[in-house]
Amino acid sequence: MQLQQTLKKSYSFEGKGLHTGRIAKMTIKPAAADTGIVFRRIDINEDARVEALAENVSSTARSTTISCGDASVSTIEHVLSALTGMGVDNAEIDIDNVEVPILDGSAKPYIDAIWKDGFQEQDVPRRYIELKETVEIRNDEKGSVVRIEPAEEFSYSIKVDFNSRVLGVQEARWDDSVVYPAEIGVCRTFVFFHEIEFLFNNNLVKGGDVDNAIVIVEHPVTDEQVERMSRLFNVPALKVREDGYLSNLVLRFPNECARHKLLDLIGDLRLCGGFLKARITAEKAGHGINTSAAKAVRKMI
Repeated sequence: MQLQQTLKKSYSFEGKGLHTGRIAKMTIKPAAADTGIVFRRIDINEDARVEALAENVSSTARSTTISCGDASVSTIEHVLSALTGMGVDNAEIDIDNVEVPILDGSAKPYIDAIWKDGFQEQDVPRRYIELKETVEIRNDEKGSVVRIEPAEEFSYSIKVDFNSRVLGVQEARWDDSVVYPAEIGVCRTFVFFHEIEFLFNNNLVKGGDVDNAIVIVEHPVTDEQVERMSRLFNVPALKVREDGYLSNLVLRFPNECARHKLLDLIGDLRLCGGFLKARITAEKAGHGINTSAAKAVRKMI
């Protein structure tokens, strides 16, 4: 019998939000059995709480936001994914601003801080989410699908296709044979070079930089464009590598982008309210369809 788990102590993280650029301090704390994961906006008041549940999703524009009353917390998917991948049932997360820090663009900072200490078992059985029938959400316009089927053991698989000559078609999988902290949680978010100027010009990704994202150069670019990007991020001597990635970093896996989309899927589906005992398959998935699937599961259970 798998018992519920929480953290052995509290862990604090500080950094800027990817989309708002605002600095936030966030502390992940142990919580009692059957608490689940709850965010608390301590800058508003002690009672400004938002449960990490699908019915609280208020936006999926480039990240997942949950809200309750006046309290909202955005870009929650990475920390939810980290806690799920490490097997944490219960945690309270205090944050003093609206957006979770992006840190390095993956779940690695949470893993590096928490994993080595182990976890506190709680004398209550883990409550798995088990389905009696299949949930399938489709977006035919985008060619997206998330399918959640009853199963004895959990498994997640995803296929990523952006019609990109650089990425190609990538796939990734998580099940009991895959060590999440080493193989999924360390994979960083990504963006296409041609999107960056548009995002900045439209007051988006104010906290983005080349330290927290893989930059994919899909279309031919000039030296002047790359130099402008270097100035924008204050990183000298950026170049486009032969494989089509900007030279700011080295990939952790050849399919790191698919693995990051899997990381996001795991985080978004934690909004079902716990650990799914199901077979999850997804194609061209994003926050909108992921959270719609989580809402459908919540309605079913």
